[in-house]
Amino acid sequence: MQSNSLKLLQLIRGGILLAALGALSGCGGGQAAPAADAKKDAVNAVPVEVAEAGRNAISASYSGTASLVADHEAQVVAKTSGVMLKLFVEEGMLVKEGQLLAQLDDANARSSAAQTEAQMHKAEAVFARAEQSIKKDLIPKAEYDTDKFDMLSQRAAFEVAKLQLAYTRIVAPVSGVIAERSVKIGNYVQTNATMFRIVGMDPLQAVLNVPERQLGILKAGQTVRLDADALSGKKFTGEIKRIAPVVDPASGTFRVTCEFHDTTGILRPGMFGRIEIVYDHRESALTVPRSAVVEEDGETSVFVVERAVIATATATATKDAIGKTQTKVTSTPAVEGFVAHRRLVKLGYLDTDRAEIREGIEDGARVITVGRNAVRDGTAVQVLPSQVVEKQVADKKA
Repeated sequence: MQSNSLKLLQLIRGGILLAALGALSGCGGGQAAPAADAKKDAVNAVPVEVAEAGRNAISASYSGTASLVADHEAQVVAKTSGVMLKLFVEEGMLVKEGQLLAQLDDANARSSAAQTEAQMHKAEAVFARAEQSIKKDLIPKAEYDTDKFDMLSQRAAFEVAKLQLAYTRIVAPVSGVIAERSVKIGNYVQTNATMFRIVGMDPLQAVLNVPERQLGILKAGQTVRLDADALSGKKFTGEIKRIAPVVDPASGTFRVTCEFHDTTGILRPGMFGRIEIVYDHRESALTVPRSAVVEEDGETSVFVVERAVIATATATATKDAIGKTQTKVTSTPAVEGFVAHRRLVKLGYLDTDRAEIREGIEDGARVITVGRNAVRDGTAVQVLPSQVVEKQVADKKA
């Protein structure tokens, strides 16, 4: 009986001891976890690239797309009929107003002009005698009037004949480039047949259909920039030539005609381009790269990198006298690092590369431009050169 009681007492004491050891072990584990997490956070700082907010010039603009069209264009048609004898121009050649383009056979026109000229001189001689005779009352007034009208009629016929002769010389009605030639040497050309198409090359125009909310902002004479798709890397400057005074009720837009003078001659009608109209300019605006701006849940923000003190700890595992593992947490000196903080901002003007910040951050703030999608407010970050960040991002994608 006594022996059984002793065994029971030993079992109870052993259970209490095991419970105590388990509690101590649990306490040690609870302290070690935060230390390990802190160390992990310090080691796993997110690599980012940053840029400083600074003062730069920025412009407010409206952008749109349109095709270039010629300011003037002419269809050259034959004003008389005849056989094509000579061609003096080809497609692609620049011509000036009044320049000779082609020559029709003028033999019949010359003969007709010579005949009507002779008849005119004859009528003028008859009328000269009639003038002398009427002064002496040698002929009646009716005969004098008839001779006068005959003379005037022959003069008019001679002018028509001269025009027909002139029409055999085909000249350019406007300056431009020969866009199309529709005749060949030896062709018989009918009256009113199209022979050439001349397209003006300077100036060139582009028509934008702009939303009506811009009606009070855009003005004639404002600067316009053109980036033609076919001429990569080349930009051209022009201006707003005119603005339509009415808004199209169907589309809610109005027409803005932009004009470009290209001295290089490389712009061509029909080219498609992106057009930017600059309507305001700020010389010293607080700006950041557009890649730093985050738009989420209806709010606009940037992530600012600031210095912070990051505390770390080291966890050491040891065994006690009975072989039980014990965890010992040792604090290490705090180190300086970087932390990302989200800042709500108010944007101003935007251009291709930069965004104006009206409120939210100050001059000199360092904002995240690469890696911002991987951070949240309070995330530890590691500021690296741009090429390092780009390599790490590429490695993760791979």
